[in-house]
Amino acid sequence: MILCIADVLTSEELDLILSKLKTAPFVDGKATAGWHARLVKQNTQLASKALVAEEVKSIVHKALERNTLFQMAVRPKYIRPVLFSRYEPGMFYGNHVDNALMESSAPIDSHPTDTPHSPAQSLMRSDVSLTLFLNAPSTYIGGELVIESIQGEQAFKLDAGAVVIYPSSTLHRVEPVTQGVRLVAITWIQSLIRDPNEREILFDLDTVRQALFKQSGKTPEFDLIAKSHANLLRKWAEF
Repeated sequence: MILCIADVLTSEELDLILSKLKTAPFVDGKATAGWHARLVKQNTQLASKALVAEEVKSIVHKALERNTLFQMAVRPKYIRPVLFSRYEPGMFYGNHVDNALMESSAPIDSHPTDTPHSPAQSLMRSDVSLTLFLNAPSTYIGGELVIESIQGEQAFKLDAGAVVIYPSSTLHRVEPVTQGVRLVAITWIQSLIRDPNEREILFDLDTVRQALFKQSGKTPEFDLIAKSHANLLRKWAEF
């Protein structure tokens, strides 16, 4: 399931993040890519040791925690620390698939992995990828996020403060920026529900359940949908 969610950040949060990033140090984005993705990645990312790093990451994580639609659609178990990416003219990120296993709490300057790790290192599975757009699409040309699916390619260039979530298993790319600057925050989530089809079923049921309650209150029909939703969640959840 690919889902766009508007207004994940408030205008005040956006202004604060943009002001903090304006003079913050950015480093080569290849540092956070797997060995094959580095071949097609040309961008910069906020340095992990930047003074503003923890503050701006915290703003995004808190916004995701409070967003009901995100929580319903993703069912997060672990959310990897957010990366802030910057694309200037000529920069892009070619076709790639996100690594299946990532260090769950790695610093930003250490990269996700697709090679074996020692048991002491904490790994998470990437089920859902997320891009949060930080500046208005009118401020840059190019830079579309293109996701491949069985329906074909879909391009996304959302309003500032909006999020697109999509399965980490998909091939995707960022088209070259030809003018202006593209600023985004990205992260990956391990879901309590591993299977994307099961996540979509639960999301649809939860959407109908809440709409039915809002319309008619606690009816026998609501109770049946609530029962089915709870039992499927019980059946599919992984801890």
